[in-house]
Amino acid sequence: MEAITELEKCWFLSPPWGQEIPPVEVNLLEKVYLKGLRTFGYCCGVQWYRDSWNYIIEIKDDVIHATKHQILGTGRLKDTNLKKPTFMLGECVLLSSCDRPTKQRLVLGIGLVHTSWFYLVEVVSPAIPQPNTMPSRFCLVREEDLVRVNV
Repeated sequence: MEAITELEKCWFLSPPWGQEIPPVEVNLLEKVYLKGLRTFGYCCGVQWYRDSWNYIIEIKDDVIHATKHQILGTGRLKDTNLKKPTFMLGECVLLSSCDRPTKQRLVLGIGLVHTSWFYLVEVVSPAIPQPNTMPSRFCLVREEDLVRVNV
């Protein structure tokens, strides 16, 4: 059991991208052009997925996922009264509602759901077999469920 706990601790605190966080192509709430759809939308989220950033783009009443090759940033931000996200991509946080021995995690994504920011954290290491009852090893959590780790 101790070995599993140590494995989890190392995994959750080891960035999947290596030592430096790769830059994102567009900012949150930036207006983007979707090349394939020939339309504009707004970036309402970004998450690490399969070795690159995946962008969540809001178009009218729909949301699509896109890679950096499918979008062009305009540099224009959506005019909104929303506060900025509290946590940043790659930031080390404590997951307060976690019952696992290792509560520290890295923020692997940020997304806007209605008018609140949510953060993507990994809850199960991919090296540990996943029970069939858990559909994903990632979880979207509220700002209130995270605590900043001062390093």
